[in-house]
Amino acid sequence: MSRAQAAVLRPGDWIIYNDGDHQVVALAGTSVRLRSSGGAESVVLVSYLMASPGFSVAGTEPLPALEPFGLLKTLSEPVLARAKEWERHIVEVETGLPPDAEPGTPSRPEYDPAVCSLVERATAKATELGVSLRTVQGRRSRYAQQGVWGLVDQRTVRMVEATGRADARLVAAVREALDAETHSSTGTRSRLIRRVIKMVEATHGVGVVPLPSKNTFYKLVDALSTGRHTFGSAVTRRQTANRPQGVFTPTFADRPGEQVQVDSTPLDVMVVLDSGLTARVDLTIAVDVATRSICAAVLRPVGTKAVDASLLLARMLVPEPMRPGWSQSLRMAASRMPHRRLLDMDTRMEQAAARPVIVPDTVVIDGGKVFISDTFIRACERLGVSVQRSRPRTPTDKAIVEATFSAINTLFCQHLAAYTGANVSRRGERVEEQVAWTVPELQDLLDEWLIAGWQTRAHDSLRDPYRPKKAMSPNDKYTSLVAASGYLPLVLRGEDYLELLPVAWRAVNDYGIRIGYRTYDSADLGPWRRQHSGHAAKRGLWEVHYDPYDLSRVFVRTQHGWITVPWVHLPLVTAPFADFTWSHARRLAAQAGLDDTNEAVIARVLDELLTRAEQGPDKRTNRVVGRTRAAAVVPASTAEPESETDTAAAEAQPPASVMSFGVFDAHAEAERWL
Repeated sequence: MSRAQAAVLRPGDWIIYNDGDHQVVALAGTSVRLRSSGGAESVVLVSYLMASPGFSVAGTEPLPALEPFGLLKTLSEPVLARAKEWERHIVEVETGLPPDAEPGTPSRPEYDPAVCSLVERATAKATELGVSLRTVQGRRSRYAQQGVWGLVDQRTVRMVEATGRADARLVAAVREALDAETHSSTGTRSRLIRRVIKMVEATHGVGVVPLPSKNTFYKLVDALSTGRHTFGSAVTRRQTANRPQGVFTPTFADRPGEQVQVDSTPLDVMVVLDSGLTARVDLTIAVDVATRSICAAVLRPVGTKAVDASLLLARMLVPEPMRPGWSQSLRMAASRMPHRRLLDMDTRMEQAAARPVIVPDTVVIDGGKVFISDTFIRACERLGVSVQRSRPRTPTDKAIVEATFSAINTLFCQHLAAYTGANVSRRGERVEEQVAWTVPELQDLLDEWLIAGWQTRAHDSLRDPYRPKKAMSPNDKYTSLVAASGYLPLVLRGEDYLELLPVAWRAVNDYGIRIGYRTYDSADLGPWRRQHSGHAAKRGLWEVHYDPYDLSRVFVRTQHGWITVPWVHLPLVTAPFADFTWSHARRLAAQAGLDDTNEAVIARVLDELLTRAEQGPDKRTNRVVGRTRAAAVVPASTAEPESETDTAAAEAQPPASVMSFGVFDAHAEAERWL
């Protein structure tokens, strides 16, 4: 049967299917009606029939395989020419003429199909080439099944084992030594070879396992270390070894907020703290998978705290306000985002910048203490956000946010003053002495760049399904997905800012509220002193929220709303302070032999600490103060109207210069805009 006949299934053919003989009764579209040898009829799909194990057409030769054209291109010219020469001979035996014969060329007498049989023609070809008839018949069979590839000398394409003729025991020792190098410092091949020899001799004895020559040993090590980065970067080696063994599945999302990845990393930029000390900052970002929008970004010197991650959520859920000096082209009204639709829902959108407000359904975090803390988890629960933890030491579980950090360093950080580079080998000379931005200034630059640069820049991973060659920006993708999924974000209310702050349960006594050796009191607490809060599970204690970056006041929830309660010794301190600043002041007081439980004493030490920070020789002190002033914020809008006593006390003390916290205060902006 010819190839054309073997590739066609017709009614009446007998086939082998499901371990039995069946006859094709009829063909209808993609369905085949079969009748078994026992008379039972069935209908099956052609695709299912062809893919079933053991399927074949009875009385026919197996279907020929297509030639591996890619492998043919790997052959050398002499080998390929020899195979094509055999093809000419085989075609002449089959048809009587070689494939390159001109039209009208007569066949040679010994190959004329009208005179000689196929066996006679094959015998004549064997005599012509000086080979046996069996050789010619074997070449004919292989050509019928594999084409030109069946005529190639298989000795020239035989796969060679990567380890060559090396002893299996030596190969096992090399693999074991390579595995041990994963978490070690990078060494040379000679060190590895020495360790392998020692390992083999200790296991099998001296001289038992044959060792190759030096050059062969090096080739063996190179062959077995391919893809391991054994003699390259130690970081790359560990990351490669930590990759999952299964198939890598990309993360997809079909609507804004379906999955938001959150992470924190040190930024490759030096900043100037208020104390004059230069240090790097931590960048915490939230990236929406569906649109690749950076929903929020927060900078913090020295380290990121759990409250920073919680406030990151708050900043995601409120519009980004326009800042003084920003171009009007950065307004949401000037973009292609659905501004009017959102404006009908929230009047704050009128003054908002072109950054989408995305409410996350799921937040992907790692095992960092910042994100697994009770503060962050409670904030997510409060907002109805599911929290999904990635596997330990598996950055591929949140690969998008990891790649975004690299993009920020490339597109933003390297253009800044005091850029440090990705590692020490790429760092310039005396970077810490260069002119650098302060944390609030850098935060403002970052916010502007995210709106003007990142959100409007075409992203390679965002493609229009109808125009795959067209890359979309995060804002354009957000606009299209909003129209497709009917997405409408419900932003935070003003009081939700306080809900995201850490909570402590305390009693309201005659002297006020006591937290961490600090006393908070206000005339507004009068009706609630020595009263039961109504929370039996908390033994009648009151719910008190506080900002770790500004301990100058706390917020108490009552049946009638929130009460802002200031620290009683606030007039003694000339600047806002954080919890770590207070702890450092207590340590200084203890070192000076003072009572570190007396808040008046600590207040004086704290004031002295903040006053002499500029000239203080203690770098640790400078870091603490700089971090405090850079991160401090006073949510003034969350406070209740001040009483006359509080107003008089405030007027009596000198005004304090407060540095902006750099985190968007939802309640304050809501009150100001509304």
